[in-house]
Amino acid sequence: MGPQKSRELYGLTDLRSNRGPPGRRGGRAPTLGWDSPRAALVREFLGTMAHSLECLMTLEQIRALVTTDFDAVDKVVKQRLHSQVALVDQVATYLIYAGGKRLRPLLVLLAARACGHTGGRHIDAAAIIEFIHTATLLHDDVVDSSSLRRGRDTANEVFGNATSVLVGDFLYSRAFQMMVALDRMRVMQILADATNAIAEGEVLQLMNARDPNTTEARYIDVIRRKTARLFEAGAQIAAVLSDASPVIEESLARYGRHIGTAFQLVDDALDYQADEASLGKHLGDDLAEGKPTLPVIYAMQHGSEEQRRMIRQAIMNGGVGQLAEITGAVASLGGLAYTARLAQCEADQALDALAPLPETAFKEGLSELAKFAVARKN
Repeated sequence: MGPQKSRELYGLTDLRSNRGPPGRRGGRAPTLGWDSPRAALVREFLGTMAHSLECLMTLEQIRALVTTDFDAVDKVVKQRLHSQVALVDQVATYLIYAGGKRLRPLLVLLAARACGHTGGRHIDAAAIIEFIHTATLLHDDVVDSSSLRRGRDTANEVFGNATSVLVGDFLYSRAFQMMVALDRMRVMQILADATNAIAEGEVLQLMNARDPNTTEARYIDVIRRKTARLFEAGAQIAAVLSDASPVIEESLARYGRHIGTAFQLVDDALDYQADEASLGKHLGDDLAEGKPTLPVIYAMQHGSEEQRRMIRQAIMNGGVGQLAEITGAVASLGGLAYTARLAQCEADQALDALAPLPETAFKEGLSELAKFAVARKN
């Protein structure tokens, strides 16, 4: 089954031109009955992704392409997390064993190898990206008052908010120490700009919280800064450290930006439909925190007056008292299907951005990673 046939089957044709499946041209996305066969497909969500049907490699198989590098990154992370301050060591150890997919460092390793990198600086670069990411998670969980991540109590739940914030600061500063050691001003510039953009994204998200009038454009602006920018920076610095051409550097930056956006779109959709055990966090956390993500933004635009009122109240009050009703409305009104289409569009653009890279197993790994970003269940 080809990509276009898959899109037609699931009603996922060109998002940018707002074309629906055959026989439904123009206008809003098709309304799905909650008990209809198509709604069942939407609840599966991943089945709506054209490229997920063509994904040939598991995440473990993608990692296997850079097994030695990945093991080296793990060693660097453990070494550089060490501190003479006992509490920092304690929290750092807790974080190391908290699991996680480590997609961002994996992306750095694959991108560097795809550029023909033969040195070892990409190992430190991957660890730097992981430190920055972990620091943002520590700060996020405090801001959001989160108690569960990756199926475990969050660090702030175990050690307290103050400790989490300060250890997050430690990770940021350790990352910058490692950047200096790389002795590449271009890398410093990219990562300094990225961390600044991430901070802006956090503030923008805080401004959007409990605001039911948040637009799709404002939402996308947040995830471009808050999530996609670090993926973009990771791919870009891999090219810089490999002395790749400007064309390759720009292509990998675009790849990272689009895969990061797709990843966050899927994340936000899973909050309304995934299995809580596999998701590793409480379902409805976004709604509980009053975060207007794309599935509910779309549902409010296309729902009845009663449905809009229900969702608006939930966002403003930050509660999950009507989570089941809202989840049903988000799915039946096409919020999940629309988010799926946008995520797939971003993944397609990530794949297109890889075109200038030479054909290698590592390029194929980057391609499969983009497909995984939209094909995951947690």
